[in-house]
Amino acid sequence: MEILHPEIAVAELNAATLHASLSDVSMESMNLLNQIADTYPDAISFAAGRPYEGFYDVDQIHAYLRVFCDHLRTRLGLSETAAARTLFQYGATKGIIGDLVARSLAVDEGIDAAPSSVVVTVGCQEAMFLLLRALRADDRDAVLAPSPTYVGLTGAALLADMPVLPVRTGEHGIDLDDLLVQLRRARAGGKRVRACYVTPDFANPVGVSLPLEDRRRLLDIAAAEDLLLLEDNAYGILGGGTERLPTLKALDRHRRVVYLGSFAKTVMPGARVGYVVADQRVTGRGGGAVQLADELSKLKSMLTVNTSPIAQAVIGGKLLAHECSLVAANQQETEVYRRNLNQVVDGLGRRLGSRPEVTWNRPTGGFFIVVTVPFTVDDALLEHAARHHGVLFTPMHHFYGSTAGFHQLRLSISTLTPDRIEKGLDALAAMIGEQLDGAALDGPGEDGPGLDGDGEVA
Repeated sequence: MEILHPEIAVAELNAATLHASLSDVSMESMNLLNQIADTYPDAISFAAGRPYEGFYDVDQIHAYLRVFCDHLRTRLGLSETAAARTLFQYGATKGIIGDLVARSLAVDEGIDAAPSSVVVTVGCQEAMFLLLRALRADDRDAVLAPSPTYVGLTGAALLADMPVLPVRTGEHGIDLDDLLVQLRRARAGGKRVRACYVTPDFANPVGVSLPLEDRRRLLDIAAAEDLLLLEDNAYGILGGGTERLPTLKALDRHRRVVYLGSFAKTVMPGARVGYVVADQRVTGRGGGAVQLADELSKLKSMLTVNTSPIAQAVIGGKLLAHECSLVAANQQETEVYRRNLNQVVDGLGRRLGSRPEVTWNRPTGGFFIVVTVPFTVDDALLEHAARHHGVLFTPMHHFYGSTAGFHQLRLSISTLTPDRIEKGLDALAAMIGEQLDGAALDGPGEDGPGLDGDGEVA
């Protein structure tokens, strides 16, 4: 039995000596929201941006594995030993389904991507970190992002020690005039702005999409200002029935766009498979130019070594089973999201349409709606809503790093059935009515850049 000497102190770590990201409020967001959800498991949740679960079937996993194994044997001509090694061993750092990812992008998005430019990652989150880590050379470097923005980008930037410079969000997404203002202000202050993160389609958290003319102008700005664009397209194929617009990557003619993709919303989040298309040339190292993808794979080899071949095989099998079209593979899910989105928007109108102080935007696809109210929406209100009304949402201040957005909440429409939506909206409307009628109003404003006091995206 080990005896501790009383004169020897037990080891303690001072928080001030740990990485600065651990003390940032953004790092607590997901844990706090998950904790509240776990505490009130019966609450109807408009909080989590998860895909619809109604079509899940465990047998699909086995079926997709078999499809991929047949692909290894028949189309690629691998022996049984080689096919087994492909699944059981570590595998290539860039991944084993880069060719299928490239084919899917060609089929669904009209993107011409060489398989060698694809790095298959552990979720899109790893892709974000690899990119920001690679782009950060010294303390001058920074990245632009719309405000509010996806917390995963904020978290990856914190881990990579890359400052995120906010850009106003306009009616249809990132405000391009403000982008130029912030870019030039940062450069005048000595910053080297390496890239701009953007989600052109149904952006998380605001749900809005960039029109075609803004996409073309953004590419022109990137070319004129020598700027990379980090295009995140987790929701692009999950439209609301309107004609899909081309991605930035499909429009890009000068390799200004690094494309970030994920199979979390279109296949299964549990597989934790994402990817990055990075076909930019990297020169100056000696031995000729290489692709940015090759540089990212170096970082990945020291971070996660490789993405699980089993998980990749499941994703690859689903792609093969649908001729590499995720649009075709997600027809049922897309119908559910369209139905749910329309039901939530209509339901808000029926319950809150007589309350002019409460407004919401009306996205045409994706998962998210933003509601704006004249009282404070914080984590205490979320806990109150869960405890007393049985409903969950996401306070928007989490997407501003808790610097703004305290009069807004995000509703995710993706996981609920029609009857749960109705019950959840009843509970949400009761909570909002309680706050409007029983509490002193905080007054409009302080919603952060780009979002006006009545909640319409400005």
